Amino acid sequence: MKSEERSSNYFATLGKDLPAGLVVFLVALPLCLGISLASGAPLFAGIITGIVGGVVVAWLSGSQLSVSGPAAGLTVIVLNGIETLQTFEGFLMAVVLAGVFQLFLGFFKAGVIGLYFPSSVIKGMLAAIGLILILKQIPHFMGADEDFFGEMTFFQPDGRTTFSEIGYAFSAINVGALIVGAISLIILIAWDSALLKRFKFFKLVPGALIVVVVSIALNELFKSVAPGLAISATHLVSLPSISSITDFGNELRLPDFGILTNPQVYVVAITIAIVASLETLLSVEAVDKLDPHKRRTPNNRELKAQGVGNIISGFIGGLPMTAVIVRSSANIAAGGETKMSAFIHGLLLLLSVLFLSNYLNLIPLSALAAVLLMVGFKLTKPSLYKSQLKIGSDQFIPFIVTILAILFTDLLVGICVGLAVGIFYILKANYKSPYFYQKEEQTDKEIIRIKLSEHVSFLNKASIVLTLEHLPKNSHVIIDGENSEYIDYDVLESIQAFKKTAHERNIKVDILNVPEVPVMDMH
Repeated sequence: MKSEERSSNYFATLGKDLPAGLVVFLVALPLCLGISLASGAPLFAGIITGIVGGVVVAWLSGSQLSVSGPAAGLTVIVLNGIETLQTFEGFLMAVVLAGVFQLFLGFFKAGVIGLYFPSSVIKGMLAAIGLILILKQIPHFMGADEDFFGEMTFFQPDGRTTFSEIGYAFSAINVGALIVGAISLIILIAWDSALLKRFKFFKLVPGALIVVVVSIALNELFKSVAPGLAISATHLVSLPSISSITDFGNELRLPDFGILTNPQVYVVAITIAIVASLETLLSVEAVDKLDPHKRRTPNNRELKAQGVGNIISGFIGGLPMTAVIVRSSANIAAGGETKMSAFIHGLLLLLSVLFLSNYLNLIPLSALAAVLLMVGFKLTKPSLYKSQLKIGSDQFIPFIVTILAILFTDLLVGICVGLAVGIFYILKANYKSPYFYQKEEQTDKEIIRIKLSEHVSFLNKASIVLTLEHLPKNSHVIIDGENSEYIDYDVLESIQAFKKTAHERNIKVDILNVPEVPVMDMH
Protein backbone atom coordinates (compact mmCIF):
# COMPACT_ATOMS: atom_id res chain seq x y z
CA MET A 1 0.00 0.00 0.00
CA LYS A 2 2.79 2.39 0.97
CA SER A 3 4.71 1.86 -2.28
CA GLU A 4 1.52 2.44 -4.33
CA GLU A 5 0.95 5.62 -2.33
CA ARG A 6 4.48 6.79 -2.99
CA SER A 7 4.38 6.07 -6.73
CA SER A 8 1.03 7.84 -7.06
CA ASN A 9 2.56 10.81 -5.23
CA TYR A 10 5.47 10.89 -7.68
CA PHE A 11 3.06 10.93 -10.60
CA ALA A 12 0.84 13.50 -8.86
CA THR A 13 3.73 16.00 -8.85
CA LEU A 14 5.00 15.13 -12.34
CA GLY A 15 3.73 18.49 -13.63
CA LYS A 16 6.36 20.19 -11.43
CA ASP A 17 9.07 17.52 -11.47
CA LEU A 18 9.26 17.17 -15.26
CA PRO A 19 10.12 20.83 -15.97
CA ALA A 20 12.43 20.92 -12.91
CA GLY A 21 14.24 17.78 -14.17
CA LEU A 22 14.66 19.46 -17.55
CA VAL A 23 16.21 22.57 -15.94
CA VAL A 24 18.57 20.43 -13.82
CA PHE A 25 19.58 18.49 -16.95
CA LEU A 26 20.42 21.73 -18.81
CA VAL A 27 22.53 22.92 -15.87
CA ALA A 28 24.13 19.51 -15.23
CA LEU A 29 25.15 18.75 -18.83
CA PRO A 30 27.93 21.36 -19.19
CA LEU A 31 28.94 20.85 -15.53
CA CYS A 32 29.47 17.10 -16.10
CA LEU A 33 31.59 17.80 -19.18
CA GLY A 34 33.52 20.65 -17.56
CA ILE A 35 34.38 18.67 -14.42
CA SER A 36 35.62 15.71 -16.57
CA LEU A 37 37.80 18.10 -18.55
CA ALA A 38 39.26 19.70 -15.40
CA SER A 39 39.85 16.29 -13.79
CA GLY A 40 41.97 15.01 -16.68
CA ALA A 41 39.41 12.20 -17.23
CA PRO A 42 37.67 11.20 -20.50
CA LEU A 43 34.83 13.66 -21.30
CA PHE A 44 32.29 10.86 -21.16
CA ALA A 45 33.19 9.96 -17.54
CA GLY A 46 31.33 12.97 -16.08
CA ILE A 47 28.19 12.17 -18.08
CA ILE A 48 28.23 8.56 -16.81
CA THR A 49 28.43 9.85 -13.21
CA GLY A 50 25.50 12.21 -13.82
CA ILE A 51 23.43 9.37 -15.32
CA VAL A 52 24.15 7.02 -12.36
CA GLY A 53 23.46 9.86 -9.90
CA GLY A 54 20.05 10.50 -11.46
CA VAL A 55 18.88 7.04 -12.48
CA VAL A 56 20.19 5.02 -9.49
CA VAL A 57 21.15 7.21 -6.51
CA ALA A 58 17.99 9.35 -6.70
CA TRP A 59 15.88 6.29 -5.81
CA LEU A 60 18.24 4.90 -3.15
CA SER A 61 18.58 8.26 -1.40
CA GLY A 62 16.15 9.39 1.29
CA SER A 63 16.31 12.97 -0.01
CA GLN A 64 13.50 14.14 -2.26
CA LEU A 65 15.34 17.09 -3.79
CA SER A 66 19.10 16.53 -3.78
CA VAL A 67 20.78 15.74 -7.11
CA SER A 68 23.96 13.65 -7.30
CA GLY A 69 26.72 13.79 -9.88
CA PRO A 70 30.38 14.72 -10.40
CA ALA A 71 31.44 17.53 -8.03
CA ALA A 72 33.75 20.46 -8.76
CA GLY A 73 35.18 20.01 -5.24
CA LEU A 74 36.62 16.61 -6.21
CA THR A 75 38.46 17.71 -9.38
CA VAL A 76 41.88 18.11 -7.71
CA ILE A 77 41.49 14.74 -5.93
CA VAL A 78 40.57 13.05 -9.24
CA LEU A 79 43.46 14.75 -11.08
CA ASN A 80 45.97 13.71 -8.40
CA GLY A 81 44.42 10.22 -8.13
CA ILE A 82 44.83 9.50 -11.86
CA GLU A 83 48.43 10.79 -11.66
CA THR A 84 49.23 8.67 -8.57
CA LEU A 85 47.72 5.45 -9.98
CA GLN A 86 49.07 6.23 -13.50
CA THR A 87 46.01 4.95 -15.40
CA PHE A 88 42.35 5.99 -15.52
CA GLU A 89 41.36 2.30 -15.15
CA GLY A 90 43.41 2.10 -11.94
CA PHE A 91 41.64 5.22 -10.68
CA LEU A 92 38.24 3.61 -11.45
CA MET A 93 39.16 0.81 -9.02
CA ALA A 94 39.76 3.49 -6.35
CA VAL A 95 36.26 4.90 -7.05
CA VAL A 96 34.72 1.42 -6.57
CA LEU A 97 36.62 0.99 -3.27
CA ALA A 98 35.58 4.49 -2.15
CA GLY A 99 31.96 3.41 -2.68
CA VAL A 100 32.56 0.32 -0.52
CA PHE A 101 34.04 2.53 2.25
CA GLN A 102 31.00 4.82 2.04
CA LEU A 103 28.70 1.81 2.46
CA PHE A 104 30.61 0.90 5.64
CA LEU A 105 30.29 4.51 6.87
CA GLY A 106 26.53 4.32 6.29
CA PHE A 107 26.15 0.98 8.10
CA PHE A 108 28.29 2.23 11.02
CA LYS A 109 26.00 5.31 11.26
CA ALA A 110 28.73 7.89 10.54
CA GLY A 111 26.08 10.15 8.96
CA VAL A 112 25.45 11.69 12.39
CA ILE A 113 28.42 14.01 11.64
CA GLY A 114 26.11 15.98 9.34
CA LEU A 115 23.96 17.03 12.31
CA TYR A 116 26.90 18.82 13.96
CA PHE A 117 27.19 21.63 11.40
CA PRO A 118 25.67 24.85 12.80
CA SER A 119 22.78 26.41 10.87
CA SER A 120 24.72 29.68 10.38
CA VAL A 121 27.55 27.77 8.63
CA ILE A 122 25.15 25.89 6.31
CA LYS A 123 23.36 29.16 5.41
CA GLY A 124 26.79 30.75 4.83
CA MET A 125 27.69 27.87 2.52
CA LEU A 126 24.51 28.41 0.47
CA ALA A 127 25.07 32.17 0.24
CA ALA A 128 28.72 31.59 -0.76
CA ILE A 129 27.73 29.09 -3.48
CA GLY A 130 25.26 31.71 -4.76
CA LEU A 131 27.96 34.40 -4.89
CA ILE A 132 30.46 32.04 -6.54
CA LEU A 133 27.89 31.06 -9.18
CA ILE A 134 27.29 34.73 -9.98
CA LEU A 135 31.01 35.62 -10.07
CA LYS A 136 32.03 32.51 -12.04
CA GLN A 137 29.24 32.79 -14.60
CA ILE A 138 29.87 36.47 -15.50
CA PRO A 139 32.82 35.56 -17.82
CA HIS A 140 30.81 32.73 -19.48
CA PHE A 141 27.86 35.16 -19.74
CA MET A 142 30.14 37.50 -21.73
CA GLY A 143 31.65 34.69 -23.81
CA ALA A 144 35.13 35.45 -22.51
CA ASP A 145 35.98 32.41 -20.36
CA GLU A 146 38.06 29.49 -21.62
CA ASP A 147 38.00 27.75 -18.19
CA PHE A 148 35.68 24.81 -17.74
CA PHE A 149 31.99 25.43 -17.06
CA GLY A 150 31.56 24.50 -13.42
CA GLU A 151 34.96 25.61 -12.10
CA MET A 152 34.36 26.76 -8.50
CA THR A 153 37.71 27.43 -6.76
CA PHE A 154 39.23 30.90 -6.26
CA PHE A 155 42.57 30.11 -7.93
CA GLN A 156 41.85 28.94 -11.47
CA PRO A 157 43.74 26.49 -13.73
CA ASP A 158 44.87 29.33 -16.04
CA GLY A 159 46.56 31.22 -13.18
CA ARG A 160 43.80 33.80 -12.81
CA THR A 161 41.51 34.22 -9.79
CA THR A 162 37.73 34.60 -9.63
CA PHE A 163 38.06 38.41 -9.59
CA SER A 164 40.85 38.83 -12.16
CA GLU A 165 38.85 36.59 -14.55
CA ILE A 166 35.94 39.08 -14.38
CA GLY A 167 38.36 41.95 -15.11
CA TYR A 168 39.74 40.02 -18.09
CA ALA A 169 36.20 39.22 -19.32
CA PHE A 170 35.43 42.94 -19.72
CA SER A 171 38.41 43.27 -22.08
CA ALA A 172 37.54 40.18 -24.15
CA ILE A 173 33.75 40.34 -24.54
CA ASN A 174 32.17 38.21 -27.26
CA VAL A 175 29.33 40.52 -28.32
CA GLY A 176 27.19 37.67 -29.70
CA ALA A 177 27.48 35.65 -26.47
CA LEU A 178 26.68 38.76 -24.41
CA ILE A 179 23.55 39.49 -26.47
CA VAL A 180 22.40 35.86 -26.08
CA GLY A 181 23.18 35.96 -22.33
CA ALA A 182 21.37 39.28 -21.78
CA ILE A 183 18.24 38.18 -23.69
CA SER A 184 18.28 34.86 -21.78
CA LEU A 185 18.47 36.67 -18.44
CA ILE A 186 15.61 39.03 -19.39
CA ILE A 187 13.44 36.00 -20.37
CA LEU A 188 14.22 34.24 -17.05
CA ILE A 189 13.44 37.34 -14.94
CA ALA A 190 10.18 37.92 -16.83
CA TRP A 191 9.28 34.21 -16.57
CA ASP A 192 9.61 34.39 -12.78
CA SER A 193 7.48 37.53 -12.43
CA ALA A 194 4.13 37.37 -10.65
CA LEU A 195 2.48 38.95 -13.72
CA LEU A 196 3.32 35.99 -16.03
CA LYS A 197 2.95 33.30 -13.37
CA ARG A 198 -0.82 33.96 -13.41
CA PHE A 199 -0.95 32.19 -16.79
CA LYS A 200 -0.82 28.37 -16.81
CA PHE A 201 1.64 28.21 -19.74
CA PHE A 202 4.32 30.11 -17.79
CA LYS A 203 3.86 27.79 -14.80
CA LEU A 204 4.14 24.58 -16.81
CA VAL A 205 6.96 25.44 -19.23
CA PRO A 206 10.35 26.17 -17.60
CA GLY A 207 11.96 29.45 -18.58
CA ALA A 208 15.29 27.63 -19.04
CA LEU A 209 13.83 25.59 -21.94
CA ILE A 210 12.64 28.75 -23.71
CA VAL A 211 16.08 30.29 -23.08
CA VAL A 212 17.81 27.30 -24.71
CA VAL A 213 15.53 27.36 -27.78
CA VAL A 214 15.82 31.15 -28.19
CA SER A 215 19.62 31.11 -27.69
CA ILE A 216 20.12 28.41 -30.36
CA ALA A 217 17.83 30.33 -32.78
CA LEU A 218 19.71 33.60 -32.12
CA ASN A 219 23.12 32.03 -32.76
CA GLU A 220 21.88 30.41 -35.99
CA LEU A 221 20.52 33.86 -37.00
CA PHE A 222 23.94 35.42 -36.26
CA LYS A 223 25.64 32.80 -38.46
CA SER A 224 23.50 33.71 -41.47
CA VAL A 225 22.95 37.46 -40.95
CA ALA A 226 25.96 38.73 -38.92
CA PRO A 227 28.79 36.13 -38.88
CA GLY A 228 30.89 38.46 -36.71
CA LEU A 229 28.43 37.89 -33.85
CA ALA A 230 28.34 34.08 -34.18
CA ILE A 231 29.45 32.27 -31.01
CA SER A 232 32.49 30.03 -31.51
CA ALA A 233 32.49 26.30 -30.68
CA THR A 234 34.59 26.90 -27.51
CA HIS A 235 31.59 28.73 -26.00
CA LEU A 236 29.01 26.10 -26.92
CA VAL A 237 28.11 22.82 -25.19
CA SER A 238 30.51 20.10 -26.35
CA LEU A 239 29.14 16.55 -26.07
CA PRO A 240 31.17 13.61 -27.42
CA SER A 241 29.57 12.29 -30.61
CA ILE A 242 27.86 8.91 -30.19
CA SER A 243 25.81 7.55 -33.06
CA SER A 244 24.88 4.07 -31.81
CA ILE A 245 24.54 1.83 -28.73
CA THR A 246 27.85 0.18 -29.82
CA ASP A 247 29.62 3.57 -29.67
CA PHE A 248 28.11 4.08 -26.22
CA GLY A 249 29.44 0.68 -25.08
CA ASN A 250 32.89 1.48 -26.48
CA GLU A 251 33.03 4.65 -24.37
CA LEU A 252 32.58 2.66 -21.14
CA ARG A 253 35.84 1.87 -19.30
CA LEU A 254 36.31 -0.93 -16.77
CA PRO A 255 38.34 -0.78 -13.54
CA ASP A 256 41.77 -2.45 -13.36
CA PHE A 257 41.53 -5.18 -10.69
CA GLY A 258 45.27 -5.81 -10.95
CA ILE A 259 45.93 -2.55 -9.09
CA LEU A 260 44.43 -3.99 -5.88
CA THR A 261 47.96 -5.05 -4.85
CA ASN A 262 49.09 -1.40 -4.93
CA PRO A 263 48.65 0.22 -1.45
CA GLN A 264 48.23 3.66 -3.11
CA VAL A 265 44.81 2.65 -4.48
CA TYR A 266 43.47 2.36 -0.91
CA VAL A 267 44.88 5.78 0.07
CA VAL A 268 43.18 7.41 -2.95
CA ALA A 269 39.94 5.49 -2.22
CA ILE A 270 39.80 6.55 1.45
CA THR A 271 40.51 10.19 0.45
CA ILE A 272 37.64 10.12 -2.08
CA ALA A 273 35.29 8.42 0.42
CA ILE A 274 35.95 10.96 3.21
CA VAL A 275 35.79 14.11 1.04
CA ALA A 276 32.79 12.89 -0.99
CA SER A 277 30.91 11.88 2.19
CA LEU A 278 31.54 15.25 3.86
CA GLU A 279 30.46 17.17 0.76
CA THR A 280 27.35 14.97 0.49
CA LEU A 281 26.36 15.47 4.14
CA LEU A 282 26.84 19.24 3.82
CA SER A 283 24.80 19.34 0.62
CA VAL A 284 21.82 17.35 1.96
CA GLU A 285 21.84 19.46 5.14
CA ALA A 286 21.68 22.59 2.94
CA VAL A 287 19.00 21.07 0.68
CA ASP A 288 16.83 20.29 3.73
CA LYS A 289 17.08 23.99 4.70
CA LEU A 290 15.96 25.05 1.20
CA ASP A 291 13.16 22.46 0.90
CA PRO A 292 9.81 24.32 1.12
CA HIS A 293 8.32 21.24 2.89
CA LYS A 294 11.30 21.03 5.33
CA ARG A 295 11.67 17.26 4.85
CA ARG A 296 14.57 15.61 6.68
CA THR A 297 17.12 13.46 4.83
CA PRO A 298 18.33 10.31 6.68
CA ASN A 299 22.11 10.85 6.57
CA ASN A 300 23.17 7.20 6.93
CA ARG A 301 20.86 6.16 4.10
CA GLU A 302 22.40 8.94 1.99
CA LEU A 303 25.94 7.60 2.62
CA LYS A 304 24.81 4.10 1.57
CA ALA A 305 23.13 5.50 -1.58
CA GLN A 306 26.30 7.42 -2.51
CA GLY A 307 28.36 4.28 -1.82
CA VAL A 308 26.27 2.19 -4.25
CA GLY A 309 26.42 5.07 -6.77
CA ASN A 310 30.22 5.24 -6.63
CA ILE A 311 30.58 1.44 -6.93
CA ILE A 312 28.41 1.44 -10.10
CA SER A 313 30.04 4.61 -11.48
CA GLY A 314 33.54 3.18 -10.97
CA PHE A 315 32.58 -0.14 -12.60
CA ILE A 316 31.39 1.51 -15.85
CA GLY A 317 33.96 4.28 -16.24
CA GLY A 318 32.51 7.22 -14.28
CA LEU A 319 33.98 9.78 -11.87
CA PRO A 320 33.32 9.78 -8.10
CA MET A 321 30.04 11.47 -7.16
CA THR A 322 28.50 13.43 -4.31
CA ALA A 323 25.17 15.11 -3.66
CA VAL A 324 25.80 18.44 -5.41
CA ILE A 325 24.43 21.72 -4.09
CA VAL A 326 24.50 23.62 -7.44
CA ARG A 327 22.28 21.07 -9.20
CA SER A 328 20.12 20.54 -6.11
CA SER A 329 19.48 24.27 -5.68
CA ALA A 330 18.67 24.55 -9.41
CA ASN A 331 16.15 21.74 -8.83
CA ILE A 332 14.51 23.58 -5.91
CA ALA A 333 14.56 26.94 -7.75
CA ALA A 334 12.83 25.27 -10.73
CA GLY A 335 10.02 23.97 -8.49
CA GLY A 336 11.04 20.30 -8.09
CA GLU A 337 8.86 18.43 -5.57
CA THR A 338 10.15 14.84 -5.39
CA LYS A 339 13.09 12.64 -6.40
CA MET A 340 11.36 12.16 -9.77
CA SER A 341 12.99 15.41 -10.98
CA ALA A 342 16.51 14.05 -10.26
CA PHE A 343 15.57 10.78 -12.00
CA ILE A 344 14.26 12.70 -15.05
CA HIS A 345 17.53 14.67 -15.22
CA GLY A 346 19.46 11.35 -15.24
CA LEU A 347 17.25 9.91 -18.00
CA LEU A 348 17.68 13.07 -20.09
CA LEU A 349 21.47 12.85 -19.70
CA LEU A 350 21.31 9.26 -20.98
CA LEU A 351 19.04 10.16 -23.90
CA SER A 352 21.12 13.23 -24.74
CA VAL A 353 24.33 11.25 -25.32
CA LEU A 354 22.48 8.56 -27.29
CA PHE A 355 20.30 10.68 -29.57
CA LEU A 356 20.66 14.44 -29.06
CA SER A 357 24.36 15.33 -29.09
CA ASN A 358 24.17 17.16 -32.46
CA TYR A 359 21.36 19.44 -31.19
CA LEU A 360 22.74 19.99 -27.69
CA ASN A 361 26.12 21.04 -29.10
CA LEU A 362 24.34 24.11 -30.51
CA ILE A 363 23.51 25.50 -27.01
CA PRO A 364 25.56 28.63 -26.14
CA LEU A 365 27.16 28.50 -22.66
CA SER A 366 26.14 32.15 -22.11
CA ALA A 367 22.46 31.04 -22.07
CA LEU A 368 23.21 28.38 -19.43
CA ALA A 369 25.28 30.95 -17.51
CA ALA A 370 22.12 33.11 -17.34
CA VAL A 371 20.24 30.15 -15.76
CA LEU A 372 22.97 29.78 -13.13
CA LEU A 373 23.04 33.55 -12.47
CA MET A 374 19.36 33.28 -11.49
CA VAL A 375 20.03 30.24 -9.27
CA GLY A 376 22.95 32.11 -7.67
CA PHE A 377 20.82 35.17 -6.91
CA LYS A 378 18.11 33.02 -5.27
CA LEU A 379 20.75 31.46 -3.00
CA THR A 380 22.33 34.74 -1.92
CA LYS A 381 19.37 37.15 -1.71
CA PRO A 382 19.93 40.35 0.35
CA SER A 383 17.03 39.25 2.64
CA LEU A 384 19.16 36.29 3.82
CA TYR A 385 21.90 38.66 5.03
CA LYS A 386 19.35 40.91 6.73
CA SER A 387 17.69 38.02 8.59
CA GLN A 388 21.08 36.66 9.79
CA LEU A 389 22.08 40.13 10.99
CA LYS A 390 18.80 40.46 12.91
CA ILE A 391 19.38 37.17 14.79
CA GLY A 392 22.60 38.52 16.33
CA SER A 393 26.40 38.43 16.07
CA ASP A 394 26.70 34.83 17.27
CA GLN A 395 24.87 33.77 14.06
CA PHE A 396 25.96 36.55 11.70
CA ILE A 397 29.74 36.31 12.25
CA PRO A 398 30.08 32.55 11.51
CA PHE A 399 27.74 33.11 8.52
CA ILE A 400 29.91 35.89 7.03
CA VAL A 401 33.22 34.14 7.84
CA THR A 402 31.97 30.98 6.08
CA ILE A 403 31.02 33.01 2.98
CA LEU A 404 34.43 34.75 2.79
CA ALA A 405 36.39 31.56 3.49
CA ILE A 406 34.56 29.57 0.77
CA LEU A 407 34.86 32.50 -1.66
CA PHE A 408 38.64 32.72 -1.27
CA THR A 409 39.47 28.99 -0.90
CA ASP A 410 37.06 26.16 -1.71
CA LEU A 411 33.95 24.54 -0.25
CA LEU A 412 35.51 22.14 2.29
CA VAL A 413 38.25 24.50 3.56
CA GLY A 414 35.71 27.32 3.87
CA ILE A 415 33.27 25.10 5.78
CA CYS A 416 36.05 24.07 8.21
CA VAL A 417 36.92 27.74 8.88
CA GLY A 418 33.23 28.63 9.36
CA LEU A 419 32.80 25.60 11.62
CA ALA A 420 35.73 26.69 13.82
CA VAL A 421 34.16 30.15 14.28
CA GLY A 422 30.72 28.57 14.84
CA ILE A 423 32.16 26.28 17.55
CA PHE A 424 33.71 29.31 19.27
CA TYR A 425 30.25 30.90 19.56
CA ILE A 426 28.72 27.59 20.71
CA LEU A 427 31.35 27.36 23.48
CA LYS A 428 30.68 30.98 24.38
CA ALA A 429 26.94 30.26 24.64
CA ASN A 430 27.58 27.18 26.78
CA TYR A 431 29.77 29.31 29.02
CA LYS A 432 26.68 31.29 30.03
CA SER A 433 24.16 28.62 30.91
CA PRO A 434 25.26 25.69 33.09
CA TYR A 435 23.87 26.94 36.42
CA PHE A 436 21.60 29.33 38.29
CA TYR A 437 23.49 31.84 40.47
CA GLN A 438 21.76 33.48 43.48
CA LYS A 439 23.16 35.82 46.16
CA GLU A 440 21.71 36.23 49.66
CA GLU A 441 23.03 38.96 51.95
CA GLN A 442 23.48 37.91 55.59
CA THR A 443 24.83 40.04 58.45
CA ASP A 444 27.96 37.98 58.95
CA LYS A 445 28.46 36.31 55.53
CA GLU A 446 27.32 36.52 51.93
CA ILE A 447 25.52 33.30 50.91
CA ILE A 448 25.84 32.28 47.26
CA ARG A 449 23.73 29.45 45.86
CA ILE A 450 24.87 27.77 42.63
CA LYS A 451 22.20 25.40 41.28
CA LEU A 452 23.59 23.26 38.47
CA SER A 453 21.40 22.76 35.42
CA GLU A 454 19.96 19.46 34.16
CA HIS A 455 22.85 18.64 31.83
CA VAL A 456 26.38 19.89 32.66
CA SER A 457 28.89 18.85 29.96
CA PHE A 458 32.65 19.36 29.64
CA LEU A 459 31.81 22.43 27.49
CA ASN A 460 30.51 24.05 30.69
CA LYS A 461 33.71 23.42 32.62
CA ALA A 462 35.36 26.77 31.76
CA SER A 463 32.31 28.72 32.86
CA ILE A 464 32.01 26.93 36.23
CA VAL A 465 35.76 27.10 36.98
CA LEU A 466 35.88 30.86 36.27
CA THR A 467 32.77 31.47 38.39
CA LEU A 468 34.29 29.56 41.33
CA GLU A 469 37.61 31.41 40.95
CA HIS A 470 35.86 34.79 41.16
CA LEU A 471 33.69 34.07 44.19
CA PRO A 472 34.18 36.73 46.89
CA LYS A 473 36.34 35.97 49.92
CA ASN A 474 34.64 35.20 53.26
CA SER A 475 31.48 33.94 51.54
CA HIS A 476 29.38 30.83 52.09
CA VAL A 477 28.88 28.86 48.86
CA ILE A 478 26.26 26.16 48.34
CA ILE A 479 26.68 24.09 45.15
CA ASP A 480 23.54 22.05 44.52
CA GLY A 481 23.18 19.32 41.88
CA GLU A 482 19.61 18.36 42.79
CA ASN A 483 18.26 19.18 39.29
CA SER A 484 21.16 17.56 37.43
CA GLU A 485 20.68 14.32 35.54
CA TYR A 486 24.23 14.37 34.21
CA ILE A 487 27.41 16.14 35.41
CA ASP A 488 30.59 15.60 33.41
CA TYR A 489 33.56 14.05 35.28
CA ASP A 490 35.81 17.06 34.46
CA VAL A 491 33.25 19.38 36.07
CA LEU A 492 32.96 17.15 39.18
CA GLU A 493 36.75 17.18 39.51
CA SER A 494 36.83 20.98 39.24
CA ILE A 495 34.16 21.33 41.97
CA GLN A 496 36.11 19.01 44.31
CA ALA A 497 39.36 20.87 43.59
CA PHE A 498 37.65 24.15 44.48
CA LYS A 499 36.30 22.67 47.74
CA LYS A 500 39.80 21.56 48.69
CA THR A 501 41.33 25.04 48.29
CA ALA A 502 38.36 27.29 49.21
CA HIS A 503 39.54 27.63 52.83
CA GLU A 504 42.52 29.66 51.58
CA ARG A 505 40.07 32.48 50.77
CA ASN A 506 37.98 31.80 53.89
CA ILE A 507 35.12 30.46 51.75
CA LYS A 508 32.82 27.93 53.37
CA VAL A 509 31.65 25.31 50.84
CA ASP A 510 28.60 23.01 51.05
CA ILE A 511 28.15 20.54 48.21
CA LEU A 512 24.70 18.96 47.91
CA ASN A 513 23.60 16.12 45.57
CA VAL A 514 26.90 16.16 43.68
CA PRO A 515 28.95 12.91 43.51
CA GLU A 516 32.46 13.03 45.01
CA VAL A 517 35.43 12.17 42.79
CA PRO A 518 39.12 11.93 43.73
CA VAL A 519 41.33 14.94 42.99
CA MET A 520 44.91 14.47 41.87
CA ASP A 521 47.34 15.42 44.63
CA MET A 522 51.15 15.64 44.34
CA HIS A 523 51.74 15.76 48.13
